[in-house]
Amino acid sequence: MQPIGCVFLREMDAVFKVLADESRRKLLDVLRKNSGQTLGELCAHLDMTRQAVTKHLLLLEAANLVAVVWRGREKLHYLNPVPIHEISERWIGKYERHRLQALGDLKKGLEQNQTRKDDIMQKPKLVYTTYIRSTPKEVWAAITKPEFTRQYWGNMTNVSDWKRGSKWEHHNPENEVWITGKVLESTPPKRLVLSWADPDDLADKSRVTFEIEAMKDMTSLTVTHGSFKAGSTMVKKVSGGWPRVLSSLKTFLETGKGLNIFCK
Repeated sequence: MQPIGCVFLREMDAVFKVLADESRRKLLDVLRKNSGQTLGELCAHLDMTRQAVTKHLLLLEAANLVAVVWRGREKLHYLNPVPIHEISERWIGKYERHRLQALGDLKKGLEQNQTRKDDIMQKPKLVYTTYIRSTPKEVWAAITKPEFTRQYWGNMTNVSDWKRGSKWEHHNPENEVWITGKVLESTPPKRLVLSWADPDDLADKSRVTFEIEAMKDMTSLTVTHGSFKAGSTMVKKVSGGWPRVLSSLKTFLETGKGLNIFCK
């Protein structure tokens, strides 16, 4: 078995290699503005053949920078920021992060980017995929067992019996309920679907799906967070959190110690 560090560096090399191409970077920019697009929609943004765009997308999928979701016969493409977040964790120190975030927010405010509205009811909003050198049972346990979630989720815990129809809660370190909902589907260790809401605003409800799949020598974990109501404030809250949580989960299962995901 190869050392975890070597595997991580090989994955990072693949990301840098894919990002070296301008057309692939443009595809990621397009998906950042409006994730969940079909091949036909993406082709409209590039002056190249459908076949060429398909090849670029396959390379982005192989580098785990694009995640896909099938909706009937349609293949939807989503930006997956987890690998890029892992790169930033390696080179951006915790004391630099606040300054860089402030500069980034200033740039966004000056640019005043206009983005197209997503079809909220018809397709997922956020999709993240990570590959973990672990087993599906261990990944399932890391998501559902409080003694594991507190190791990588900022000392937070997920509490439920995880049976379909049961209530579930996400507790902060003071054991207060931060997120609540119901278990909509539960098929250990492959699939878990939850409703997701702030206990102070139960009407602002969304839906989270964890899909766990065994691969050759690792496990893929795809988290889809969607079904947001129009004007939901939850989208902004969770979009920055999931990449950090998944990076920390991966690190915890592969090394035994999670990341300090809430450091400033």
